[in-house]
Amino acid sequence: MDITTEKQNEANILVKSRIPNAEIEKKVDRLAKEAGKQMNIAGFRKGKVPASVVKKMHGEQLKQDAEAEAIRDALKEAYKEAGIEASDIIGDPVFKKYEQGEEEIEAEILVCLRPKVDVSDYQKAVPSYEVPEVSDEEVEERIQTLAKQAAPLEEIEEDRPLEKGDTAVFDFTGYLDGEPFEGGSAEDFELEIGSGRFIPGFEDQMIGMKKGETKRIKVTFPEDYQAENLKGKEVEFEITLKGIKAKAEPAIDDELAKTITKKEDATLDTLKEQVRDQLRTEKLSKLYTEELKPKLLEALVEAFDFDLPENIVEQEIDNLANQKAQSLSKEELEKIQGNAEEIEKLRESVREDAVKSVKATFVVDAVARAEGVDVSDQEVQQALYYEALMGGQDPEALLKYYQKNNLIPAVKMGMIEDKLFAKLLDLDNAGKK
Repeated sequence: MDITTEKQNEANILVKSRIPNAEIEKKVDRLAKEAGKQMNIAGFRKGKVPASVVKKMHGEQLKQDAEAEAIRDALKEAYKEAGIEASDIIGDPVFKKYEQGEEEIEAEILVCLRPKVDVSDYQKAVPSYEVPEVSDEEVEERIQTLAKQAAPLEEIEEDRPLEKGDTAVFDFTGYLDGEPFEGGSAEDFELEIGSGRFIPGFEDQMIGMKKGETKRIKVTFPEDYQAENLKGKEVEFEITLKGIKAKAEPAIDDELAKTITKKEDATLDTLKEQVRDQLRTEKLSKLYTEELKPKLLEALVEAFDFDLPENIVEQEIDNLANQKAQSLSKEELEKIQGNAEEIEKLRESVREDAVKSVKATFVVDAVARAEGVDVSDQEVQQALYYEALMGGQDPEALLKYYQKNNLIPAVKMGMIEDKLFAKLLDLDNAGKK
């Protein structure tokens, strides 16, 4: 077996190997003998099946196994020759060439290595910024909103029509093709008009109704409605308005502070300080997401130059190309499908972004290790549980979905990135200034 290694750059090594067919045949014979000792075939004693019989029955599979073994041997020898440790290798080796000739197999295999990223002076990439200010007017406006939300609903005694923002108390019955449909009726139902909780058009047609009035309205269910028998269907609702409620005039005082903070010793002044801190945190979060994070990530990517493992870049190209393909029109997809040239154009259109993405991943990882920043599996699980609860999903089901689709590493990397950037930007202390 003839083996040579060519160092293309610091992250990619090309292994060239010539494997004589005679060597493959020797491996086939050995594998056949070993298999014969385990096989149980009629007419032969167990463990005494001749190699010739095994080869006749499983020749193609034995040949594939022998070739795979030869490739593994070639790579093992190449790693030894090039001084490559198993921990240095990232991803699976990629075949660049595999030709079976009359006398030998000629193979070229790309082995990709984890980049050694020198991130010294990474602090220079951290942008400066000013902590957002919060005005007294913004605090007062937020407290007014909180007061309105906390204010109790009161029955409207005056004889006036239903307005947007009111809470209607009503009975309703829905009719499909003139017949009441299941789940389409209720009594003493309460609905804030303008909340958008009901089918589009339902709430708007109630505006102007008076207490005691009965009205029939027509609405059309959305095409994506969960009930199959109602998707896209026009229905009628008979509505009887029984009462109108509105928020009481909010009182902005110490009692409001106690209600909102759920603290008996709270005052209006402490509520104002709490609201000011919340608004500052919200502004800081917006600043981080829209400006600081992309600016810091771009600065880190530009600050360091190193070779990238080709296999990881190609994987990211595939990923981004698939994402882009999902946004294409039906006609554009039909143009691409089965057209190697168009597929390659699509992949090349995302190559630059893929390179930046892969480079960013390695830089962030290196800086995170330098800063001692990490995220535990338990933290990832807690984040996914929180995401599920906020979205009204089953936490266990969401976790299994992420595990099944191998999305956990991406989630963890994203969490490490945010944790690292928060530390570099000193966001925790900035929010307290």
